[in-house]
Amino acid sequence: MTRIVYRQLGRSGVSVSAVGLGCMSLSGIYGTAEDEQSVGLIRHAIDSGINHLDTSDMYGWGHNEEVVGRALRGLNAGRRDSVMLATKFGQVRGEGGANLVNGRPEYVQAACDASLQRLGVDAIDLYYQHRVDPNVPVEDTVGAMSRLVEQGKVRFLGLSEAKPERIRRAHAVHPIAAVQTEYSLLYRSEAEETRETTRELGIGFVAYSPLGRGFLTGALKSFADIDGRRAQHPRFQAEHFDHNRTLAARIEAIAARKGCSPSQLTLAWLLAQGDDVVAIPGTRYPARLDENAGAMQVELTPAEVEEISAAVPKGAASGDRYPAGGMKAVYL
Repeated sequence: MTRIVYRQLGRSGVSVSAVGLGCMSLSGIYGTAEDEQSVGLIRHAIDSGINHLDTSDMYGWGHNEEVVGRALRGLNAGRRDSVMLATKFGQVRGEGGANLVNGRPEYVQAACDASLQRLGVDAIDLYYQHRVDPNVPVEDTVGAMSRLVEQGKVRFLGLSEAKPERIRRAHAVHPIAAVQTEYSLLYRSEAEETRETTRELGIGFVAYSPLGRGFLTGALKSFADIDGRRAQHPRFQAEHFDHNRTLAARIEAIAARKGCSPSQLTLAWLLAQGDDVVAIPGTRYPARLDENAGAMQVELTPAEVEEISAAVPKGAASGDRYPAGGMKAVYL
């Protein structure tokens, strides 16, 4: 069995597996997911020692939290207490267009209560504002989140896709335990800017989409492999695909020499950026979960880290990391 490595999430005192499980794909984002298989996957993760589960109220608009809740029900108290359960609020469904954002204090309370019910738990371990609401001062949103802590409904607070200045303002209202931003070999400029602030403040950094939404796994060999949600993202579109595929091939070549999979090499590189970093790759398959967990056993020398960084230089990826509408809602 893979030896699981645990890291402190900032100064929260909470220890999480360095590689966790992002649950978004369990709600049909990248293809059909069967609920019973998803429940089995989550329990397999927990049995393996992966204790960091990340969901959101907008993944399947509640469906994802319900599936995670089903997986947690029936666990004995010790196993449930070992899980660091994270969920997020703030994105709301738009009528026929892009998602909207709501960070109003009264919505924070209502969203949390709804998530607690779907998850079937008394408290959420880590509660994120999923997207910044530019029309509501972050002090007001985080103030409402802090009241959830006082009520015992939430243990720790987080932000997702927030700029350093906003993180500082939020942290001044209530300690922020973690900040979540897309971070991979393909997209790292904004994440590394954010980490300068999170390291200074003692905040943990959670890397989502650490495998570039599948580009860095070695599974996407040609443009014909792209369908579903991926097809909406610029990095996978025809004018960008070949360039990004060339970058991914460089990682595959290094992984072959190292004797590990491209996913493992990519995650190992990410974890080598600092002990403040943890990753939450998503998958629907136990074998992939085990493969990702194996990254915690891949040791890289400083020279290897530099070689990997040079193979995919910062800013080398072609195409934005979200469609135009999504880009307006990130890094605010």
